[in-house]
Amino acid sequence: MNSNILVVEDEAITQRLLQTNLERAGHHVRCASTVLAAEAEIRQLRPDLILLDWVLPDVTGLTLARRLRADPRTRDVPIIMLTSRERECDKVTGLEVGADDYIVKPFAALELLARVKAVLRRRSPQLTDDVVEFDGLRIDPGANRISAGGNDIELGAIEFRMLHFFATHPNRVYSRSQLLNEVWGDHVFVEERTVDVHIRGLRRVLAPTGHDQLLETVRGTGYSFRRGLPSATVSHNRRESDRVYSPA
Repeated sequence: MNSNILVVEDEAITQRLLQTNLERAGHHVRCASTVLAAEAEIRQLRPDLILLDWVLPDVTGLTLARRLRADPRTRDVPIIMLTSRERECDKVTGLEVGADDYIVKPFAALELLARVKAVLRRRSPQLTDDVVEFDGLRIDPGANRISAGGNDIELGAIEFRMLHFFATHPNRVYSRSQLLNEVWGDHVFVEERTVDVHIRGLRRVLAPTGHDQLLETVRGTGYSFRRGLPSATVSHNRRESDRVYSPA
């Protein structure tokens, strides 16, 4: 799944190179040459990942990284430092202020794309095309396809993103506002109760195979998604799958 990446880089040639390679890989890219411009971009639309140079015209990339990690809205946004500072102490400093990875210039385009993919898989798995599969539920974001109990099921775009997010972040409780930010985006203004409507829709679609039991309501807090159906439900789904698909 394509991600929104913010490139904070003041060297025009490097900025264009980064933008071109990232867009060819399917990402949506915005660019900023200063921390001030970067903060304006982030206020408008929270990025899924930030490529951040250390040396910038106004203040350092380290300063921006610290600000992002101190802000609840951006503290979980992955950051990759991209800089010519190659000393070990500089790498340690970059990682200590909150960077998820540290790439030294000059860099190979393929290595950069691999590092971006690795960080997204680790920090934001809902943004990857990796197939998620367990207990007869299979989510293939690349093909935009979901099956349960061996049968394809139809979901709207919001329900698809919500289920994929839940499946890649199991056993954690999310409030309605957190789900709105993660599924709709923090730049979209939607009533929190809208989440309840889509949760009910998900449960209705997943009920025939018992996978609706994966979605739990946490009273007074929000919703959680657990990996693993009750054993009785799993056994029932396996019997149904064998009955439908076993050769005569």
